[in-house]
Amino acid sequence: MKTYLYILAGLVLLTGCKNDKSVSEDKQEELADNGPVTVETTVGPLELPAPFASESVTKESKVVAWPAGKTPVAAEGFKVERFADSLKHPRWTYVAPNNDIFVAESNTKDSANRITLLRDTNADGAIDERYIFKEDLNQNFGMLVLDGSFYIANTDGLYRFPYTEGQTKLEGEGEKIVELSASGYNNHWTRNIITNEAGDKIYISVGSASNVGEQGMEKEERRANILEVNPDGSGEIIYASGLRNPVGMDWNPVTGDLWTAVNERDELGNNLVPDYATSVKKGGWYGWPYSYYGQINDPRWEDDPHQDLVDQALIPDVPLGPHTASLGFTFYTADQFPEMYQNGAFVGQHGSWNREPFSGYKVVFIPFENGIPKEPVDFLTGFIPDENGNEVYGRPVATTVAPDGSLLVNDDDGGVIWRVSAE
Repeated sequence: MKTYLYILAGLVLLTGCKNDKSVSEDKQEELADNGPVTVETTVGPLELPAPFASESVTKESKVVAWPAGKTPVAAEGFKVERFADSLKHPRWTYVAPNNDIFVAESNTKDSANRITLLRDTNADGAIDERYIFKEDLNQNFGMLVLDGSFYIANTDGLYRFPYTEGQTKLEGEGEKIVELSASGYNNHWTRNIITNEAGDKIYISVGSASNVGEQGMEKEERRANILEVNPDGSGEIIYASGLRNPVGMDWNPVTGDLWTAVNERDELGNNLVPDYATSVKKGGWYGWPYSYYGQINDPRWEDDPHQDLVDQALIPDVPLGPHTASLGFTFYTADQFPEMYQNGAFVGQHGSWNREPFSGYKVVFIPFENGIPKEPVDFLTGFIPDENGNEVYGRPVATTVAPDGSLLVNDDDGGVIWRVSAE
């Protein structure tokens, strides 16, 4: 049965519609008194507070300019430099097989809707050439070069363009090979794409249209999923489901498993629900919106819990903190960094709005040993000038390994791509 769980999950999204996801104050108090629950993740036990054990708050960040000469702060033994700036919300970076660096400039509002091409022709860590590669897109995000084609994941679908290696401008409107829903909740408009080693499949991350299904589950068809398609867009299956907002994806270089970073749900309290990084099992069901961290029922679905699915929900591997907006994810497979970083993963945390004090606004590193993750540690911080205030210098998202082995970090609200290199 589990082999076909992704099919069942897709069918459930078309049924059981229920718009009212509020919980009465009396019920919230009752739930808060239940006490914490401990779950066993791959990196160890995780104690989760009861729903509504703390107040759900709204604390929006105000982005202010980086002071002259100031940069984020990297772990000991690393230096941080500006790699590219004067970009308009550089949301994602993709390095093509010929080492051309493509940057998706897009946003929830006032989106540039373009791709910029950057080149470091002499490998000195500085940009030598810069081109507007493609304009007039629709909240573009993921990019991929495969078999003479350039793929762009707009919010409304996956597009394929003819492409010759080295070209500096992409012409034409492209062919829309996969239709995707363009509605979105907060920043769930992003659609990321990667291919497998064989190059015969493309994987598309599609976030949910809501926080916890409050718009009705008919709006969630083919959402909160990772989709798998052939390079021509045919043969679509739901590879994994119940993932509220999967964005960054990469392949574990030791085990070959697909991994993703997931932005979890809001409004259950200051410390619920922690975002996570996890291996992704084909046919796996990860709980959204009915449960989290395995079999912990979301109380907003008390009247219609879909317990059959809850009982089969997988526990994610690596908790990344509540409301951190963990979106970027990449394995480090270069050799510039010290040995402890080899085959580990970097995660960009865009930062909270549903927590006091702020969480996220940094890059964390997950060490891996023989393909198995360990507890994450901070790697790039300094985005929050005052922990008690509401100002931030920027919001990191994509983490990308550059051709020279350095790490590129997209600070989308700061308009900068930072380059982190070993000293």
